[in-house]
Amino acid sequence: MSEKLYSFAPVLPERPKVLILGSMPGGMSLMKQQYYGNPRNHFWPIMFELFHQEPLEDYEAKLAFIKKQGIALWDTIGSCYREGSLDTNIVNEEPNAIAELVSKYPSLGLIVCNGGKSYQTFKKHFSKELFGKVDVRKLPSTSPIPGRYTKTFAGKVEEWKVILDHLDN
Repeated sequence: MSEKLYSFAPVLPERPKVLILGSMPGGMSLMKQQYYGNPRNHFWPIMFELFHQEPLEDYEAKLAFIKKQGIALWDTIGSCYREGSLDTNIVNEEPNAIAELVSKYPSLGLIVCNGGKSYQTFKKHFSKELFGKVDVRKLPSTSPIPGRYTKTFAGKVEEWKVILDHLDN
C-alpha cells in the first residue's frame, strides 16, 4: 500500500464567506506544499479571471489575494492512501473537520466542492449535519486531468461565478 497522505491546514480569512473544498492535493501540490500547486490546474487562473486580477506567481501573494476576497480553502479529505494523483485511486479516506469549521465561522454562506470526489466525500460525511446551515454546490473540477465531464476553461469560469454572489466584492 502507498504511504498515508495528509491534506494541508485550511487557509482562512478573518471572516470567510465562501469555503472551497478540494478532495486531496495532488502529488505536485503535496511536493510543493501548496494548494493547487500544479501549474496546469485551472484553480488560480479561474480565481484571477473571476476577480479581474492579473495573475500572481508568488504563492503567499496568491493566498493573501484569496483571503482578501473572503474565500477559505481546505479539502474534504484530511488523510488517505493514494497511488499517483488521481482521485479515483483514493482509499481509506478520513474527512477533515468541516462541520467544526463551519460552526466556528458563522460568516460562511457557501461551500463549494471542487469536483466530484470532493462533493461525494462531503455528502458521505457532512450533508446531514450541515443541511440547511450553509449552501453547498458542486462545481466542475479545476484539475488538469481530462475527465468525462471536462469543461472548457471559459465554461468552468462561468460556473464558478456562483461564488461571487456570496462575497461582498
